[in-house]
Amino acid sequence: MIWLGAALLVWGLGWAANVGLAGSMWSGTRIGRLMIALVFGATVLAIWEFGVRGFGVSAVILPAPSAIAARIGGALPVLWGDFVQTVIRGALTGYVIGAASAVGVAVLIDRSPFLKAGLLPVGNFVAALPIVGIAPILVAWFGFDWQSKAAVVVVMVFFPVLVNMVAGLSASDRMQRDLMATWGASYWQSLVKLRLPAAMPFLFNGLKIASTLALIGAIVAEFFGSPTTGMGFRISTEVGRLGMDMVWAEIAVAALAGSAFYGLIAGVERGVTFWHPSSRS
Repeated sequence: MIWLGAALLVWGLGWAANVGLAGSMWSGTRIGRLMIALVFGATVLAIWEFGVRGFGVSAVILPAPSAIAARIGGALPVLWGDFVQTVIRGALTGYVIGAASAVGVAVLIDRSPFLKAGLLPVGNFVAALPIVGIAPILVAWFGFDWQSKAAVVVVMVFFPVLVNMVAGLSASDRMQRDLMATWGASYWQSLVKLRLPAAMPFLFNGLKIASTLALIGAIVAEFFGSPTTGMGFRISTEVGRLGMDMVWAEIAVAALAGSAFYGLIAGVERGVTFWHPSSRS
């Protein structure tokens, strides 16, 4: 009962703190939004901790945040090796290759109505394929190391970025394109000075979507074959051993890595598309 009472107390304090922050002078600022998110997150973790202890939930079902934090602290070398294998080698490599290829192909599609009519429907079809069907095939093609995971990520990243980039290249106004033609601008001059800048909000929308897909794809691909390292390998192995604290530790590291990656792309987007209404505060 003590734990349950503590959970209710923390919930009430967190609610009061967030209400106070929402009504303060900081509510509309970036610092205010960050503080609200931190208070909410700390409240959820505290309620999780007290709830697990109060109801006596088995660690196999749901370990407490303190147990997960202790596991992270005691397994930093293992978690770092898994992070490098999955995030740096698999997800990031595949993300860069897939996104860069998608931008190049989008420019080719923009130049060729035939490719636009033929490739985009194929892209929509491939994007709808389940990852659990693609991953084993690519693992068989490229082997069990990070190259096959990067290949899975390329497939998952390529088409969302491609579709957004193609839409972005058509986003400039007809009058603006006619004005560039009146000035005698070539296709490439119009592309670099008008259409690519106009496509940036669309491109970054695709890049942000793909940032989450990349990490998911790399982790899931490791379930179908991996060396003795990697987040997906570790999760599947520890589930079989009922080491749920390590499973949650890997999940926490993946969540932090994905959030940081998304935040990095969003920060670059604000710098590149500062002129766009969506970037104005």
